[in-house]
Amino acid sequence: MESPRLRYSVRRQVLNELSVDTVAEKSEEVKTSVSAKIKESLKCSRPKAKNCFFSTLPLFYWLPRYPFRENALGDLVSGISVGIVQLPQGMAYALLAAVPPVFGLYSSFYPVLIYFIFGTSRHISVGTYAVMSVMIGSVSERLAPDSDFMIWNATTNESTVDTVTRDMQRLLLGLVQFGFVVTYLSEPLVRGYTTGAAIHVIVSQLKYTFGISPDRYSGPLSLIYTVLDVCYLLPTTNVGTLVVSIVTIVGLIIAKELNTCFMRKFPIPIPVELFAVIIATLVSWRFDLKTKYEIEVVGQIPSGLQPPVLPEFSLFASIIGDAFALSVVGYGIAISLGRTFALKYGYKVDSNQELIALGLSNSIGALFQCFAISCSMSRTMVQISTGGKTQVAGALSAVVMLIILLKIGELFEELPKAVLAAIILVNLHGMLKQFTDIPQLWRTNKVDMLVWVVTMILTVVLNPDLGLAASIAFSMLTVIFRTQLPKYSLLGQVPDTDIYRPVEDYNQVKEIPGLVIFRSSATLYYANAEMYVDALAERSGMDIAKLLSRKKKLEAKRLRKEKKEAKKAKKEAKKREKQVEETSEESDHEEKFEITMEENAHETDSDLPKAIILDLSPVNFLDTVGVKTLRNIQKDYGEAGVQVLLSCCQNCVVESLEKGDFFNEKVTKAILFSTVHDAVLYCQKTEDEDMEATHF
Repeated sequence: MESPRLRYSVRRQVLNELSVDTVAEKSEEVKTSVSAKIKESLKCSRPKAKNCFFSTLPLFYWLPRYPFRENALGDLVSGISVGIVQLPQGMAYALLAAVPPVFGLYSSFYPVLIYFIFGTSRHISVGTYAVMSVMIGSVSERLAPDSDFMIWNATTNESTVDTVTRDMQRLLLGLVQFGFVVTYLSEPLVRGYTTGAAIHVIVSQLKYTFGISPDRYSGPLSLIYTVLDVCYLLPTTNVGTLVVSIVTIVGLIIAKELNTCFMRKFPIPIPVELFAVIIATLVSWRFDLKTKYEIEVVGQIPSGLQPPVLPEFSLFASIIGDAFALSVVGYGIAISLGRTFALKYGYKVDSNQELIALGLSNSIGALFQCFAISCSMSRTMVQISTGGKTQVAGALSAVVMLIILLKIGELFEELPKAVLAAIILVNLHGMLKQFTDIPQLWRTNKVDMLVWVVTMILTVVLNPDLGLAASIAFSMLTVIFRTQLPKYSLLGQVPDTDIYRPVEDYNQVKEIPGLVIFRSSATLYYANAEMYVDALAERSGMDIAKLLSRKKKLEAKRLRKEKKEAKKAKKEAKKREKQVEETSEESDHEEKFEITMEENAHETDSDLPKAIILDLSPVNFLDTVGVKTLRNIQKDYGEAGVQVLLSCCQNCVVESLEKGDFFNEKVTKAILFSTVHDAVLYCQKTEDEDMEATHF
């Protein structure tokens, strides 16, 4: 249907283009033009709406085109494998988040389905992530500590923790962990941060490894306090728990090494974590480790799914900073991995859509008692190595988790928590290998190495939340310092070309006689404006202050001469006869003085270049200080008799100059040149014209 309003607006536009006299004669043409424009409008709007729909819901674009024969088997095997891996990881990372293990299973189900609908990466495996889990755990235990849920047990005459109320309160904190903030993190910062967070994860699992109960600390230096408390409690270690931890860690390391050695002989990796969970559960149930040896186990795992719960909006103000840190880490890790595998397998990841997908996964998942998720490198490698090629593998892994939640989950109630801690510790070996980045970065880029080391130290000392903020601030400072201390160069010409390069870096380039071509490696703004002026004076060999001072002295002498001549003119009227002799003598003196002035001026001008060409190609913006700096350079050197030209200016730079009133009647846009070579040719042409004029 053609909208009447659309028909009317198009008809009025066409009628306005026709004269009044010809409207009646060309009514048929009007109808034809109206219909054509309406069809054109509809053609333009339909593709836009279609593209908007597919970009928002990419599932409906790629799923109808899914190559079933080529990808179905690989995605099926991959989905089952990832689902099996997610079972122990989900429960283990829930311990890091300081919530019951079943919530780790929820977090491996709901967000995966949401990402399946909205995500654009075909290979990353979303779900629980160790770094984010430990960040959530620190928030949970800070806002809902055990001390707030102590109840008196009349049977044992001691205080115990009301774990049911505590866990429900902590879970409500997960409802506000949503990814609404995005920023880009450098790779050294991310790797340094994850290494520091891995150390936090290791320390947080020591209580399950040794079977002790250290106090929970929060804030800066909490990691150090925790380590000291653990060392103090080592004499009270539960021997049974320690034995379970050691046996599990050794067994997992041996199994993983064998898995690596025989990787090419097996079609899929052996799920060693799943076997460890099954064996440990059976042993714990058969020998009643909980009662006989007081080994802490997972406990009740409710069957089925839980109804949605609305968030506690009163908590938003308390954890907005933590939500920001989580969103930055979660999105930064996901988009980094997504782009890496997209580049490897030849497709594109939409960064904006990824933000939406992760935000919805966390927001909707949180309503169903999930904590914040991202993607895991280990699960992603399992998904790829087992043949996963599309997001279907992720959806199938969610189906596996659904089956576990409905039927199988309660079978793992006797699983010792020490086994989950051992799984976490063994899986962190990849992050700890990142310490080898330090010597590599030392050879390639020392500033990036400094960012890596400082980020890791700040994360360890200040905790992951404050450490991330401090690390980002430090990384930004390194960028500011790099722009504040750029490299300043004089450019010379490669003979017989229009190419100009720094004279100190290339032996074959030659400076143009009478010209100074100056370039900074960074943009020009308030932080480096003064150094830009100083470097220009140093590299050009011109002390503009001395030049202007000398010029002022010459000007003062000229004024004194004029005053002296005026006084002498008055005396001529009174003493005309005597003035003839005095005038003759003084004329000789003034003539000598004038010759001396001209010689000094000529000597001064001969040492100066004819023009300075500023190469502004690295300048991508100008603030008010930058505009003022260029204006002062133009004014000062112009007063000294040196022309200043600007080359390679971007449009935004020219706009800033216009808005900053840089141009006027004396300084016009004629000083702007698209290339350095154009400015050089202009100076040479002007010099030739001046020489011809002097000759004639």
